[in-house]
Amino acid sequence: MTTGEITPDAEVTGEDAYELDRKRVAQILFALDRDDREALVELMEPLHPADIADLLEQINAFDRGRLIRLYDQEFDGDILSELDESIREEVIAALNPQVLADAVRDLDSDDVVDLLEDLEEPQQVAILGALEDSDRVAIEQSLAYPENSAGRLMQREVVTAPEHWTVGQAIDHMREAEELPEQFYHVVIVDPRMHPVGQVTLGRLMSSRRTKPLIEILEETFQVIPAAQDEEDVAYAFNQYHLISAPVVDEDGRLVGAITIDDAMAVLDEEHEEDILRLAGVGEGSLSDNVSETTKQRFPWLAVNLVTAIFASLVIAQFEATIAQFVALAVLMPIVASMGGNAGTQSLTVAVRALATRDLTGSNVWRVIRREVLVGLINGAIFALVMGVIGVVWFGTPMLGVVIAAAMVINLVVAGLAGTVIPVILDRIGVDPALASGAFVTTVTDVVGFFAFLGLAGAILL
Repeated sequence: MTTGEITPDAEVTGEDAYELDRKRVAQILFALDRDDREALVELMEPLHPADIADLLEQINAFDRGRLIRLYDQEFDGDILSELDESIREEVIAALNPQVLADAVRDLDSDDVVDLLEDLEEPQQVAILGALEDSDRVAIEQSLAYPENSAGRLMQREVVTAPEHWTVGQAIDHMREAEELPEQFYHVVIVDPRMHPVGQVTLGRLMSSRRTKPLIEILEETFQVIPAAQDEEDVAYAFNQYHLISAPVVDEDGRLVGAITIDDAMAVLDEEHEEDILRLAGVGEGSLSDNVSETTKQRFPWLAVNLVTAIFASLVIAQFEATIAQFVALAVLMPIVASMGGNAGTQSLTVAVRALATRDLTGSNVWRVIRREVLVGLINGAIFALVMGVIGVVWFGTPMLGVVIAAAMVINLVVAGLAGTVIPVILDRIGVDPALASGAFVTTVTDVVGFFAFLGLAGAILL
């Protein structure tokens, strides 16, 4: 059999990398068509779990089911944790129960919790039943914490040491331990009541003399995360204070787990992705969603956009007589609204991003608003001059150039103001600014743009 074997250590970049992926997918689908398990395993073996997850997301549901059944016993638990939530349940349902049990046992507790959060109860029960009693109890305790909290994000596996130990005792303890977390960066130092008092990096631990007390080499940056803290706040703390890992404590301050930087940054990435999607009014959809799901996600905000467009049209309707006398107004007024909409979106994007990263606060909000208004004024003046000249040259009416120039200045100033103020107000009243700001800003710039342009035209040209 010839499958055009690809060596895993081949160096590829740019378009070659794309060709490699395309060819490998074609070869995998060819192996599925021939029901050739040996060729499939050979093709999949060099792939990282994240790449296999991407593959499962890219192919259709029929091929996905065939691949899972044929790949079967080689299926790794890390693939499940990398899968998009939209198809994770489908993949789990297609897996052999024993394969699923083995795959889940290999995962860290935080990955198992992440896996279980989005599953239906029957599948949750099946996965929990595949775990050892101690692991199941730990997972159930994590699931008892509020959704999107540090307690859900943390892993239960933590390396600890009493505060009176030396470096040598800690090293010997880790060497003799039957199991250690797959990834950890610190040894958490605890008092007799299991309250974390500090942590030691593995680098400091390995570079210190065996007789050195652990308490003398504690890391300077030490943050304790309450289990009930929102995961967004956790991600912010990791990003703000450059944390690698941090212990998680319960209400009594006792150590219950730890959060590592990979999980915190995953939350940060999800939040940024969510903000981008919401700014576009497409919810939290993915490429794996079917037509009906995608339609349901996008319909509400298209409906909102229709309502705002009708509102803007009502403003235009008030100036029918003016437009009837000066047809040039109908040609030029979309330009005013479009420029205002784009300027508003620019200010809105900056404001929403600053709110998400907590750079925009009560102490600097007025300075930012003044800056955006001045930017709108300057840009408005520049484009007003350009459009004023175009209006005169195109239609031969000097006052028409004055009208569109003045309207342009007004709308760009209002756009800068609305693009900053609206998301700040929404954030203050507890509404997600990324989700709702766009519709409000567009409405304001359309209404102000049309009203300013047509109102000035009616006052000056008639």
